[in-house]
Amino acid sequence: VQLQASGGGLVQAGGSLRLSCEASGRPFSTYAMGWFRQAPGKDRECVSAISWSGRNAYYADSVKGRFTISRDNADNTVYLQMSGLIPQDTAVYYCAAHEATMLNIFQREYHYWGQGTLVTVSS
Repeated sequence: VQLQASGGGLVQAGGSLRLSCEASGRPFSTYAMGWFRQAPGKDRECVSAISWSGRNAYYADSVKGRFTISRDNADNTVYLQMSGLIPQDTAVYYCAAHEATMLNIFQREYHYWGQGTLVTVSS
């Protein structure tokens, strides 16, 4: 599976961005998907994850109520809608695929990773 993330950029605090991650290769609907981020000097963390069907989702406490994960299995794409952005959201965001249908928040269990897209939130 190849993953291509896009949608990052520079935004002012309070603004919004939508990240997209398009998958190619094996059938997209067989994978749970996740969005992770790594801020400068910090470990990579799971921001959000979604099951294969889209019915189950996880959000880190730091983004709950501000970010929304979704997926379109027909278009092989997973999205992360980010609103109410704050400077602490500044990071490289990665999408990843986990070879199972249930959502997973443990990055060590993800099998495929996209290249990352940079999100910078200015104050």
